[in-house]
Amino acid sequence: MKNFKQLKVWQQGCEIAIQVYRLSMLLERQASFTFSSQITRAALSIPSNIAEGSSRKSEKDYFRFLECAQGSSFELETQLEIMKDLGIVKESDVTDLITLIHQEQKMIYGLMKTLDR
Repeated sequence: MKNFKQLKVWQQGCEIAIQVYRLSMLLERQASFTFSSQITRAALSIPSNIAEGSSRKSEKDYFRFLECAQGSSFELETQLEIMKDLGIVKESDVTDLITLIHQEQKMIYGLMKTLDR
């Protein structure tokens, strides 16, 4: 069994989920109703898929879960960009978070390349 908790990509995924949850708590009622569930589910999916994939016996299965984590990271980034464009959040509220998501996407991609060799 792999110890997913030691993976920096998982640790950072958890940090993203925590930051997104905190952001969702600050949303006004209407925006919260529309976006809160979507962004928190996408954010939680990133480290969850990394953890679940690490439990798989085959690298092919692990790769598939990393693809899901990567997809969730792009989904989350898209939702944050739309929220920013709509004025629901200020650019300054999400700039660091989006940077963290970009770093996470690169780490997931790197892990995928390692498995794909």
